[in-house]
Amino acid sequence: MKPVNAGLLGIGTVGSGTWEVLKRNADEIQRRAGRPVRISVVADKDTARAKKIVGSKAKVVNDAFAVVRDPAVDIVIELIGGYGIAKELVLEAIRNGKHVVTANKALLATHGTEIFAAAQKH
Repeated sequence: MKPVNAGLLGIGTVGSGTWEVLKRNADEIQRRAGRPVRISVVADKDTARAKKIVGSKAKVVNDAFAVVRDPAVDIVIELIGGYGIAKELVLEAIRNGKHVVTANKALLATHGTEIFAAAQKH
């Protein structure tokens, strides 16, 4: 059974919490989803800190655009915050056929119409 591969953008407070919740609840998520969901790659500016958190369980990169363009990534989890680079990453992920999950209320409040239109188009 092929896992759903997620790319995590940002592993600060919210990102590391997301990492832990997905790891801790992996069996229940797999039961509900019908297949495993795993974070296969993490993008963060502080790669040393990211590697301490994920160990060898995921690839760590400092280029978030590489994650949203990676054909092996099915879902992008955007947890960078703000609405500058986050907007560009989300739109690029959508253009590359990725599903996007975000907790970024500022991004959706400011650019939600454009993001949802792009999602509808692609």
